[in-house]
Amino acid sequence: MNVKTSVLSALAQSGESFISGTRLADSANVSRNAVWKAVKALEAEGFLIDAVSNKGYRISPDNNKLCPELISAKLRTSCLGRKLSVLGETDSTNNYAKKLASAGAVHGMAVIADSQTSGRGRLGRGFFSPPGTGLYMSVIIRPDFGIETAQLITSCAACAAAEAAEALCGHETAIKWVNDLYMNGRKICGILTEASLSLETKSLDYAVIGIGINVLSIRDIMGSELVGIASSIEDETGVRVSRNALCAELLNRLERRLADIGSRSFLGDYRRRELLTGNTITANAGGEALTGKAVGIDENAALILELPDGSRRILSSGEANLCRIKKE
Repeated sequence: MNVKTSVLSALAQSGESFISGTRLADSANVSRNAVWKAVKALEAEGFLIDAVSNKGYRISPDNNKLCPELISAKLRTSCLGRKLSVLGETDSTNNYAKKLASAGAVHGMAVIADSQTSGRGRLGRGFFSPPGTGLYMSVIIRPDFGIETAQLITSCAACAAAEAAEALCGHETAIKWVNDLYMNGRKICGILTEASLSLETKSLDYAVIGIGINVLSIRDIMGSELVGIASSIEDETGVRVSRNALCAELLNRLERRLADIGSRSFLGDYRRRELLTGNTITANAGGEALTGKAVGIDENAALILELPDGSRRILSSGEANLCRIKKE
């Protein structure tokens, strides 16, 4: 481990506490001057580091550079995120992760990018992914559950993402069936799950869970077509959440939720947060336009739609490609 990496790892582990130059030098078995040079090299790479006389150094709470060491320092997982690839830019973290998965990447491997040039949502819709503002992450899982449980992955991940966001900003986070997170009526997050099936065993080979969260302010950079629709955690709450801390918190909660996915215990929280239930909505199901009242979420995380004649339709996430609250 070189001096720069050693210093970064020590600073990551110390969190918001200062660590003296002497301790850093001793831990790396180098001089204090070498530590100072390593700190300057890290700053040149974009890290914000506080240096205070008689206290030492720490990663600034305002640091916004994504970094494996800063994420790993807050991980409490067994598998998820224990192998990390942090990219400056990629077309899509899901695309990148699927290539890794096809090449044999292990369960829990996570790909994080500072920006995406072709971020994707469901049905090929674009996902605005500018640099320096969001958390764009894809996690490879190789589950031991069957295909019948796989349909729950997206809704389970939505609960984990909502919990993680709330834990760090303190603001209630809602879910719009099936894969979007909202704050104050504006979308802050989208989730896209893609899977590879084994026809031989009729089971999942792997799944890639893609989660894009708008973290820091995007108010001044998003296009006019997104104004009033999309937002970010900071824009809605005024809280500047660390992207590294949010990444770790999300992985922690996602591992815990996935471990218990078969029990469907997450559905209680999902139903509590879900926005469509109780509203008259319009839905496009298999090319058929439907209008009715959303009356709940069933045990498979499907939306229950009550039509004007009193009959009910169960809409799976694969069947319904557009659901909106109808404006009266």
